Amino acid sequence: MRKQIPNAFTLLNLLFGCIAIVVILQPGLMLSVDENGQQTIEIPQKIFWASVCIGIAAMVDFLDGLVARALNASSEMGKQLDSLADVVSFGVAPGMIVFEFLRRAYAAQPNGIDVSVLWLLPAFLIPCAGAYRLARFNIDTTQTHYFKGVPIPAAGICIASFPLIYWFSNTAWMIELMVNKWFLYGTIIMISYLMVSTIPVMALKFKKLSFNMLWPFLIIVVVATLSAFFLGWMAVPVSFIAYVVLSLLLKQSILS
Repeated sequence: MRKQIPNAFTLLNLLFGCIAIVVILQPGLMLSVDENGQQTIEIPQKIFWASVCIGIAAMVDFLDGLVARALNASSEMGKQLDSLADVVSFGVAPGMIVFEFLRRAYAAQPNGIDVSVLWLLPAFLIPCAGAYRLARFNIDTTQTHYFKGVPIPAAGICIASFPLIYWFSNTAWMIELMVNKWFLYGTIIMISYLMVSTIPVMALKFKKLSFNMLWPFLIIVVVATLSAFFLGWMAVPVSFIAYVVLSLLLKQSILS
């Protein structure tokens, strides 16, 4: 029975991922007329609740590992179940967010509302890359104190911030960036590559607690805090970039 407690947290992670998908599927694009009589196309604001669900899934995903270690209840089944839940919450759901934002980007163009689905399908490279990364992680016994490739929760959380930036930012360039198709395609390529790559990246797995181990994470916390103050929700992708850049700069020390 004790070993099932962490699994219950993992299933809760999966549940919130499923709810996020339901929220994304509900609205579709909305057509409206602005004060100048011009037709506008928007993604309904409800979709930002998908970001909230993914954020909750991330917290639960962090807790299931803590609970498993606290109860000494880690198991091979729990490891596999965690990966299956992560594919949904941090792969499929974020992929669908990008899919909807790509639809919005094309809908703003002439006749863009009828864009071929082929132009939107690249969004699903994200869950495919995430699934590949998780499968590789599950059979790799060398990732004891670092990760090979960016972990899927980090990638998923980064993308989940897009709706929050779009609706809660007061800065025009940030809003326009979220519905720029080239930015979205670039994001798909970059995040998918970072997940399937074997680049060593930092993980909260320490042989011993020391300042030398903790200072890179303290820098990320400082970057996140300052960027949150000045950039709002844009702090999430900024912190993600800081995490990746620091990992690249500290490649040798991560491997040692």
